[in-house]
Amino acid sequence: MHSLNPRQLEAVLHIDTPLLVLAGAGSGKTRVITEKIAHLVRKHDYKPHNIYAVTFTNKAAREMKERVSKLMVDEPTKGLNVSTFHNLGLNIIRQEYKALNYKANFSIMDSTDTGQILKELMRKNELDPEELDGVQWTISGWKNQHIAPQTALETAEDPLAQARARLYAAYQKQLHAYNAVDFDDLIGLPVRLFNENPDILTKWQNKVRYLLVDEYQDTNAAQYQLVTQLVGLGGKLTVVGDDDQSIYAWRGAQPENLALLQQDFPGLHLVKLEQNYRSSQRILNSANQLISNNPHVFEKILWSEMGLGDPIRVIGCANENQEAERVVSEIIVHKFKYRTKNRDYAILYRGNHQARLIERALREQNLPYILSGGQSFFERAEIKDVMSYLKLIVNPDDDAAFLRIINTPRREIGPGTLEKLATYATHRGISLFDASQEFGLTQILKEKSLKRVQYFGALLLEWVKEAENVEGKELMSFVRGVLDKIEYDNWLMETASNVKTAERRIENVRDLILWIERIVTKAHEEDGDELKLAKVVSHMTLMDILERNEEEADHDMISLMTLHASKGLEFPHVFLIGVEEEMLPHKQNLESPGLEEERRLAYVGITRAQRSLTITYAQKRRKYGEDTPCEPSRFLSELPEDALHWEGKPGVELSQEEVKDHGNAHMANIRAMLAAKLDD
Repeated sequence: MHSLNPRQLEAVLHIDTPLLVLAGAGSGKTRVITEKIAHLVRKHDYKPHNIYAVTFTNKAAREMKERVSKLMVDEPTKGLNVSTFHNLGLNIIRQEYKALNYKANFSIMDSTDTGQILKELMRKNELDPEELDGVQWTISGWKNQHIAPQTALETAEDPLAQARARLYAAYQKQLHAYNAVDFDDLIGLPVRLFNENPDILTKWQNKVRYLLVDEYQDTNAAQYQLVTQLVGLGGKLTVVGDDDQSIYAWRGAQPENLALLQQDFPGLHLVKLEQNYRSSQRILNSANQLISNNPHVFEKILWSEMGLGDPIRVIGCANENQEAERVVSEIIVHKFKYRTKNRDYAILYRGNHQARLIERALREQNLPYILSGGQSFFERAEIKDVMSYLKLIVNPDDDAAFLRIINTPRREIGPGTLEKLATYATHRGISLFDASQEFGLTQILKEKSLKRVQYFGALLLEWVKEAENVEGKELMSFVRGVLDKIEYDNWLMETASNVKTAERRIENVRDLILWIERIVTKAHEEDGDELKLAKVVSHMTLMDILERNEEEADHDMISLMTLHASKGLEFPHVFLIGVEEEMLPHKQNLESPGLEEERRLAYVGITRAQRSLTITYAQKRRKYGEDTPCEPSRFLSELPEDALHWEGKPGVELSQEEVKDHGNAHMANIRAMLAAKLDD
């Protein structure tokens, strides 16, 4: 702990009362948490299994746990609980499922799976399926605020809200009948459990002797309640957060939870971490002045010992095409001049649609890049459908896979039938597939519904038996046979919004099949192994996990990402593009409180930069087929003028030296591209 600064040390040593660590960007908050965990074990006799640390991403949790392990290399850390909020909630539910009236093998459904359930319920209740996204957001919002269906119905102020509240109640009933939970339930169910079962709450409070929470400004109402429940009156709590980096109001985050701590814990101690170890002072001065335009409960000023640094460049471009070309050109010049790596650069933007032109410009210059926050191959609906079929054939007890594909393609098995099937299966303590094969189902379902369910069950059973005897190259014929049997290509054509979308989805399925074929062929050629379906499915599942973690790999690529995705990251050189009115701030958030969140987004973008920051804006953009004038963002006028170097304004031209640098760098890049082609 000898290298901690005075404020960091104060945060680590403070144990007696609840503590709020107001941690500015780049101020070493993760180090404070890890050092405090070590201090609790070494100096205060806390057992590792009684310390719980929670954050919001698996990556952050892994990093925290690894750093604690390195810090306490000669001391026991077994049993230390470092996880995301949702993993903590899942752990509670797994241990207390009986009190919640669930079976042990409950399924966790993602937004696609729950969307299918809601869509069927909406059809049943004659609601427009086009409103699905709005319905999902509304229900998620209620859950994040810990509002029960009955309360939602009682407080609904108009017919639309009442209809959605009734749908919410039906949806929850259906989920429970399926022995399933959704992502929001992983927090909501433990909160309900503790409210209704004081003895179980006491048991968990005895387990959680000290709680540390990272990124506290991102907590929603349900998460806040879970924290206060687990901590209880003892108040053994450290929370770390930064209200200036609260950028997730759209998913229920409440930065005011930081202020609420003062009410719920009167003895709350406050420590501010204001020394930044990431950025030059010019970058921090700009961030400080920008964010000072927001109202604050807690004031803080970031400072650095890393020197003043280069001015922030602000480049005005004629249009969005020139903006993309200019940004890529600047990266080429900078790389040539300073011999930097591709990974040293990040291009940040407000919306994903802004990446398209940048991607094209990078490809034209043969510059490698990684696009963060895009959709994973395995997250595509058609890939999940096919994988669910294969998973169910390998493991017929996978209820989540069963529910996903029993009506995909459509087999006229409605939500009422599925609810009865799920209730029967839950009562019998068996899987949905086993329930579909039982004679007792004849007493539950009407004849038409029964025949449809039994047909699907028989079809699945046939595939299960066939898959047991298929291996190697024969496996490909089997997989194609399954997709042919269900006429999946036709289903994609029927359900797609247009032919082009259908063709793209069909091509994705072809890619998946080719991928499986390569796995089978490689195993045969390299190891003489004739793979069975179970092994292939396991391999593909692992590939899914690896793909989701791909952004963590140490590739030498330029990073492209939204401002939301950039939070928690840092780069030597940052380009913040599209800094215009109605882009940043976004046109839907030009009034408070949305405007304050947009300003926090800009603040996050600025504070990602370590050594240099370049901001660009377009003077015109193509909108609705016409060139539309754009105004530079109001946020530019909120930055300190003496920290900025403007280019692209009338009367501001490139110097002769800058023109020469651009020419030399582009010539070097062309030579490199030609050399690469000759090597091929």
